[in-house]
Amino acid sequence: MSTEDLRLPPYAPGLRIGLFGGSFNPAHDGHRMASLTALRRLQLDRIWWLVSPGNPLKDNRALPPLAERIAFARKLADHGRIHITGVEAGLRTRYTADTLRALKRRCPGVRFVWIMGSDNLASFHRWNEWRTIARMMPIAVIDRPGSTHRSVSSPAGNWLARWRLPENQGGALAVRTPPAWIFLHGKRSDLSSTQLRENAEND
Repeated sequence: MSTEDLRLPPYAPGLRIGLFGGSFNPAHDGHRMASLTALRRLQLDRIWWLVSPGNPLKDNRALPPLAERIAFARKLADHGRIHITGVEAGLRTRYTADTLRALKRRCPGVRFVWIMGSDNLASFHRWNEWRTIARMMPIAVIDRPGSTHRSVSSPAGNWLARWRLPENQGGALAVRTPPAWIFLHGKRSDLSSTQLRENAEND
């Protein structure tokens, strides 16, 4: 893996940057669609895909090498404002909260927004320091098939409810003081990394 894969993408104070984390095993058009939705609806300047060395909540023994997942994600994203990075491995952080703390320290003045699918919101209460994450930066939840209602009625969804912004205020999210979050509905992708892996195994 090249040192470039572990570096921070270009940034500058005042930029609005969405952070989209995950194992990207594999990256797919659903990730790209969610990123383009966030760029447009939240008026972001860029999106960083934070390709994780491994999810602490999952068995990572069969996870393909980080460099391989980064290379595939770059090829699939193919967009000048979507940057792919394995910086989490470079930072040697295991949990999202630690990664976000490190990025905020290294990138003062950047307006970060954490981006996740509604399926992640449904299980967000199981994440390490999930309330700290919500207090650290604004969150954008992108609707995913099968988890719309389950996510907003989850423990994290209920706790966050008081800080939810109307969907038509997406452009203001990046400058809001957290906790602040928004649920973006729209065109949805049925693709999932799990299903793609299972299909590949059955071919």
